[in-house]
Amino acid sequence: MAAKVRAVEYYNATVRDRPGAAYEVLAELAAKGVNLLAFSAVPVGPEYTHLVLFPADGDRLLHFAADTGTVLAGPQCALLVQGDDELGALTDLHRRLYDAGVDVYASSGVTDGSGGFGYVLYVRREEFDAAKRALDVKDE
Repeated sequence: MAAKVRAVEYYNATVRDRPGAAYEVLAELAAKGVNLLAFSAVPVGPEYTHLVLFPADGDRLLHFAADTGTVLAGPQCALLVQGDDELGALTDLHRRLYDAGVDVYASSGVTDGSGGFGYVLYVRREEFDAAKRALDVKDE
């Protein structure tokens, strides 16, 4: 299977870092029916954690934030890539972006252990349309 690339929105939040903080946010999201396509948590200094939330439905996440008082920044745009895990799977994507003059300023990926992978590409807002064209991403 060729890699599937789609445009996704993501939101940022910062929470106090303490045992169970990520669990509490994830449990509340699940209880409110917020399905995440991807999730990331990165420490910010000794006391805070930066969360990056990629909801399947942004409106549900915004309702969650309003109900819980969670402060969200966003939405921002990224590209979510899913496909078969094989040697060099990301090479063609990055070549096409390079050829289009698009700078990937951050990315994160993981294999699923069963032959597939997920990968998030972050490009600057002003280059987002060029990135979508380079990777043949259709608006949904």
